[in-house]
Amino acid sequence: MQRLIPAPANGKFQQIVAPGTMRFLDFAHIGIAKGESHASRTEGREVVIDLFSGTASVTVTSPSGSATFAKAGVRGDVFSGPPVMVYVPPQSTYTLTAVSDSVDAGIFSAPSKAAVPPALLDGPAVKVNLAGRNNWQRTVYSALDTSTPADRLLAGETVNPPGNWSSYPPHKHDHKNPPGEAVLEEIYFFRIKPAQGFGFIYTYTAPGDPEGFSNVYVVHDGDTVLLPKGYHPVVAAPGYQLHYTWVLGGEERRYGAWADDPLHAWVKNQ
Repeated sequence: MQRLIPAPANGKFQQIVAPGTMRFLDFAHIGIAKGESHASRTEGREVVIDLFSGTASVTVTSPSGSATFAKAGVRGDVFSGPPVMVYVPPQSTYTLTAVSDSVDAGIFSAPSKAAVPPALLDGPAVKVNLAGRNNWQRTVYSALDTSTPADRLLAGETVNPPGNWSSYPPHKHDHKNPPGEAVLEEIYFFRIKPAQGFGFIYTYTAPGDPEGFSNVYVVHDGDTVLLPKGYHPVVAAPGYQLHYTWVLGGEERRYGAWADDPLHAWVKNQ
């Protein structure tokens, strides 16, 4: 599996992570101009749409109810405020239409049997947490969390100040070890400001893992990293804000069901 996927050329619809690449998750990126639309059917998958920038009208028809979210999204870019997301249940049709001059969005999905209504996740529905401290403090937005009925997906965004770390202390969620750790895949989609900047992500497995690896990837604006397993701390280069949308999907739907690397967990007690 290719774990680092470089930013693609601009296009209206781009399948970044195709279904079947990972066990649960896939990811597509769209960019459309005012009046243009993207329509799809979810089939046996639930979908979360993250509106990276712009304002869209999203219409959903599902077995559990229909809804039109006429003006979803307000921010100019992912660094301009909390996310707005739309949850679309399985066996639904949806249409996303650009209301503003342009709309940039990510579409993530996972297999699902949920019989729940669509939901607009914005305002008070998005939880904000200033996580960590010192040079590993960052802002974490949790949009699609367990307060919204769904089957597998959890989604949010993280913003690192210049030079700061996140996903720290390093943690993983690749083994069933109740009540703490659960098996959850993850996708990170990165943005950098200013766009010429960069960051790093260090992905590695616990000692003794039969499929062990240890890799450091340089991430640029628009890159995607697949996290089927392993620890995955992230750091922003000095002078550059680093943002990533994170989406989890796996055997259970529990945010926080991870295990810290015991070598580095001590920083929590500083």
